[in-house]
Amino acid sequence: MSDAPATPDRAGTGAPGHPGRHEPHGGGESLAQRLNWLRAGVLGANDGIVSVAATVVGVAAATTADAPVLIAGVAAVVGGAISMAVGEYVSVSSSSDSQTALIHKERRELAEDPAGELEELVEIYRQQGLSEPTARRVAEEFTAQDPIRAHLRAELNLSEDEVLSPWRAAGASFLAFLVGALLPFLTIVLAPVDTRIPLTFAVTVLALALTGAAGAWLGGARPLPATLRVVAGGAVALAVTFAIGALLGTTGVV
Repeated sequence: MSDAPATPDRAGTGAPGHPGRHEPHGGGESLAQRLNWLRAGVLGANDGIVSVAATVVGVAAATTADAPVLIAGVAAVVGGAISMAVGEYVSVSSSSDSQTALIHKERRELAEDPAGELEELVEIYRQQGLSEPTARRVAEEFTAQDPIRAHLRAELNLSEDEVLSPWRAAGASFLAFLVGALLPFLTIVLAPVDTRIPLTFAVTVLALALTGAAGAWLGGARPLPATLRVVAGGAVALAVTFAIGALLGTTGVV
């Protein structure tokens, strides 16, 4: 599986003898899936905030002219959003292809050897701690209800409803990056020249604090350490690009 922020969290999918607690067919996403989409959105917004803020601050430190800052900002926003979307699409496509291949494999095995697959399911439940009679009864009941779902959950912790959508992941990453990127971009473009850099610093730090706290909350982590890490990383990026831009500006390179 790839590390795409959209990959469903399948931890704790059910007690032994149950192929996972899941919503009925057509019931929509699980809570874990929705939280993962939100977490991916927070991370995408964080990337947009940091990368665009660092770009425009670096250029603004090198020159007081508006045009270079505007051009660099637009390029960073558009290019970054497209790059995020393409990267997410490629990554999730690989995961989706793997998931689909596993589902097809299970369907083929069930069609070719249903009795053998039933025994395999019984053994899985038996290894989870159920007695032989109970494991067999559970396996037979789940097989009667939906054999492919039972095997996917028991063997792979997977459901056909959880196959990832590359297009959806790409769109979510694009929008998340764009939302985050617009904060520093609009700040530095609309603010007066003499205050645009400190204002962009302030807006960026505040936005990073919010995304850091939101990401920690969604992930169940302590908010303060996570927020400080995000803010510190963004502040370092801004400081470095500001220093480079100022150096280039004073040496007459730009």
